[in-house]
Amino acid sequence: MRRFDYQRVHTVEAAVRAAQARQAAQFIAGGTNMVDYMTLDVVQPRSLIDINPLREQLSGIDANAQRLRLGALVRMSQAEDHPRIRSDYPVIQQSLLLAASRQIRNMASLGGNVLQRTRCEYFRETSWPCNRRAPGSGCAALEGVNRQHAVLGTSEQCIAAYPGDFAQALIALDAFVETIGADKGARRFPFAQLHRMPGNTPDIENTLAPGELITGFEVPAGPWTQRSCYVKVRDRQSYQFALASAAVALHIEGGRVRVARIALGGVASVPWRAHDAEAVLRNGMLDEELAQKAAKAAFANAHPRPQNRFKVPLGQQALIRALLEARAMVVS
Repeated sequence: MRRFDYQRVHTVEAAVRAAQARQAAQFIAGGTNMVDYMTLDVVQPRSLIDINPLREQLSGIDANAQRLRLGALVRMSQAEDHPRIRSDYPVIQQSLLLAASRQIRNMASLGGNVLQRTRCEYFRETSWPCNRRAPGSGCAALEGVNRQHAVLGTSEQCIAAYPGDFAQALIALDAFVETIGADKGARRFPFAQLHRMPGNTPDIENTLAPGELITGFEVPAGPWTQRSCYVKVRDRQSYQFALASAAVALHIEGGRVRVARIALGGVASVPWRAHDAEAVLRNGMLDEELAQKAAKAAFANAHPRPQNRFKVPLGQQALIRALLEARAMVVS
């Protein structure tokens, strides 16, 4: 690990000023992803700005009839245990529960979780070329071991998969992210606009400005939030990253799907909203045949590599299972 400066801040304004004043500065809260990659020398921040003193300001959970609001420093386990999230937003609770061990969930913050870096081994091992880590060096995964990699949203510059779970729940529920930065001030925008597909610049992973801090998330309430679930398929049952996952939220009225919201994980370069699959379901009577049609539509534009072709049928089955489980849920 390389030398770095360390600073604790006690207000949001001080955090933004510190990030603006220091070159190559990074915010740190739980540190479960940042410290890992610093140890591997994958990231080399010159300054770490510890925002844990902001927990009183940024660790609230507030739910009412209109929306759920989550502070960026809410710990994963804190959100997972919240009774209103368990009852009214089960897809969020399940995505957090399946993400990591309880020890990690006790440490990791929601704001840091959505910004976690890829687990591509070529990104993590600095002796290999990687366009995310060293722009222009190439993508070793294209012709290398790519079983874990994405089949949706990839480019010829990068095929790494986004590793998180919580983000799929947020994007399926049309959440908003709240931030504050020195240049743009406070802003609120759809969570779907936070992550960038790799394209020709895979090293630019999100739309945040340098030093911009996530302060919270807002999830609009709706009849679909209770009928929601998260299905995750992985190599082993105990806290492994997804090979394929599906976050589903449905509003069913009179037996017909009035609203369908679907996000896919483990198979895409970013948290992936499956709009084509949603269109197939809309106003239909959800049975296994319709679920299969939706799953086929979700992966119609997939671009698998020889070693990860299995992710297409696996992802389809994960989505079918999630849809049928959501249909069977009893909601108030």
